[in-house]
Amino acid sequence: MANERIDMGGYALIEDAPLLHRNTLRVAARAKLLAEVRDAAKLPELLDFPAVRAGPLLVLGEGSNLLLAGDFDGTVVAMATRGVQVEQDGDVARIAVAAGERWDDFVRWTLGRGYAGLENLILIPGTVGAAPIQNIGAYGTEVAEFVESVEAWDVRERRVVSLDNAACAFAYRDSAFKRAPGRYVVTAVRFALPRARGLRLDYAGIREELARMGVDRPAPFHVAEAVVHLRTRKLPDPAVIGNAGSFFKNPVVPAAQGEALKQAHPGLVAWPGADGRWKLSAAWLIEAAGFKGHREGDAGISNRHALVLVNHGRASGAELWALAQAVIAGVEAKFGVRLEPEPVVVGAR
Repeated sequence: MANERIDMGGYALIEDAPLLHRNTLRVAARAKLLAEVRDAAKLPELLDFPAVRAGPLLVLGEGSNLLLAGDFDGTVVAMATRGVQVEQDGDVARIAVAAGERWDDFVRWTLGRGYAGLENLILIPGTVGAAPIQNIGAYGTEVAEFVESVEAWDVRERRVVSLDNAACAFAYRDSAFKRAPGRYVVTAVRFALPRARGLRLDYAGIREELARMGVDRPAPFHVAEAVVHLRTRKLPDPAVIGNAGSFFKNPVVPAAQGEALKQAHPGLVAWPGADGRWKLSAAWLIEAAGFKGHREGDAGISNRHALVLVNHGRASGAELWALAQAVIAGVEAKFGVRLEPEPVVVGAR
């Protein structure tokens, strides 16, 4: 029966499941089948059902990095596992965290116990299991720096695998998991976090915020507080207005193109990379193309931050995706640079 929850011991199944409250863009999509997994050991049993094996698979955390452009005609697996295990190895803690733990809760847990490294990644919505898939990053830090290994169920090979950092093939907002959608169900992430390390302060106003706080000798928890202040001021709260955070990646272009754009547009915000290429500010490009605050019905671009696609009320996933495509086309027409979405887009036509 549609919407009936059937508990199978270790996981629960819901047919024709509503996903409105399972994605932060608040899109009213549905899934043919939703499985809430509380025990990762039950995954093989769940994934062996003919109805599950016959259709596509979507692994869902908190839906904070997702645009459902339509209904999902397959099985959504929502990891609800919990647990944190710590092994101390000198000044480094090796911490295994279940995929279903909330990312922000885990970051605050590490700070409360004196571990360093994740302070710049505070207040990012989502689950721990989703973090390596997207290689989440903010304020000059990427989670890949601290991931020792990722445990997952390999759907294709039908076995548990442990991928070390190199095998995860991390890149800018990318990983081996993201490049093989539906193949892996992340069950746990193992982090290596030091007690002390150099703080990353030279990004996006952190030093200025610390100065406003009156902090001249910052510790990791001070940096985390500064980042919270910055994010709260700049980014709309998904609890107030539907959004998935930064919707577009900062594009990376060849050096010659970056230099030419900078010469043609002196105000362009861009960062030359060590490899000779330039990373351009997608927010600057979008605002300069006239899209900041733009709205089509209930689909819009935030007037607080041009990177953020927002749902002002009842925009459909298709309407939000249409606006995102209009932004991509507009920026490309003006600057010759094609933006890429940061979230996973499901059901686009």
